[in-house]
Amino acid sequence: MPSVTVSAEGDFLTLTLGTHCLRFHAIWLRDNSSDPETRAPSNGQRLIALRDIPADTKIAEAGLEGGALEVRFLPEDKTISYDLAWLEAHAYDRAQDAAAGWLPAGVEPWDAGLMAAVPTGDFAALEAGGPALDDWLGAVVRYGFAKIVNAPVEEGALFRVVDLFGHVRETNYGRHFEVRTEVNPTNLAFTGLGLQAHTDNPYRDPVPTIQVLYCLESSAAGGENMVVDGFAAVLRLREENEAYFNVLAAHCARFEYAGEEGVCLTSRRPMIELAPDGELIAVRFNNRSCAAITDVPFDQMALYYAAYRRLGEIIDDTAMEVTFRLNPGEAFVVDNTRVLHARKGYSGEGTRWLQGCYADKDGLRSAYDARRRQKLAEAAE
Repeated sequence: MPSVTVSAEGDFLTLTLGTHCLRFHAIWLRDNSSDPETRAPSNGQRLIALRDIPADTKIAEAGLEGGALEVRFLPEDKTISYDLAWLEAHAYDRAQDAAAGWLPAGVEPWDAGLMAAVPTGDFAALEAGGPALDDWLGAVVRYGFAKIVNAPVEEGALFRVVDLFGHVRETNYGRHFEVRTEVNPTNLAFTGLGLQAHTDNPYRDPVPTIQVLYCLESSAAGGENMVVDGFAAVLRLREENEAYFNVLAAHCARFEYAGEEGVCLTSRRPMIELAPDGELIAVRFNNRSCAAITDVPFDQMALYYAAYRRLGEIIDDTAMEVTFRLNPGEAFVVDNTRVLHARKGYSGEGTRWLQGCYADKDGLRSAYDARRRQKLAEAAE
């Protein structure tokens, strides 16, 4: 049976839901009020700033009424109702003892075992929307990548992939770029050489967070695509040697690209990026674009390079990779803050032509979350 008690000073309350005792501060509750004077009913955005809420806000009384929590605040003498399920979902009174590198619910590390079940969507079904698109977007959120098959073999069709969830991010390469052999390439990606698994454009700040690669021709021998879960790789590094994980997370690497006239892109970010509370949020790894590392203290540099080397060895381990061949009319989408991609070398015989472009993860997550919330709302009706 739910119950609620208010602290003697009225600065917080304790809500008991089953076996969980959750505390909420008065100022937090007031800031998260959902009444029409505080939040716009049409879009949920706040209509007031924190400065409009009295700094000495207290809870005068609180009680349970019809499955909701009713709270009266002073000095405003304002009563607000809170949905119990919403409070439970947004409770912040949790033990903060997760190890650095923790992952949120719904994000699943993977290795070569995923090769037997590569997440894949049929292009026509994805464009039609519905459950097929829900599942495919969910797979990208969960695994950081997914394939598309049975798409049209035509130039520019990759933009229709981006239209499923967001908008193209234009760069110095244009709205899209071509991936095929060139006589005098400006980038090693445009040769037939094999490439180590890497994240794209680590020299940008912010880095493009979604990449689309779309196959138009593929008759050359070799050139298979590979993907490696960067999250799984750095978590394996942490398990093997926590000092290695920590040193790569604690110090910035530098990345640079100046392969075109008038272009000099630089960034300074750690190879393993953590949120302040230790959540693993990004991996940047690209040996081709790594500049001189100058932000590591002398007494840590040997450890740093040992960790850098070991991370590369883990990434190169075939037990970590999922390999597949893209045929004409097939594409794959990767979360460029997480999943490293690569390709095996291919011969000069035949042809291999892919088009690529960048987009942003916030668009994909928005599309997924909006569709998921709509389904939940419909199910509740």
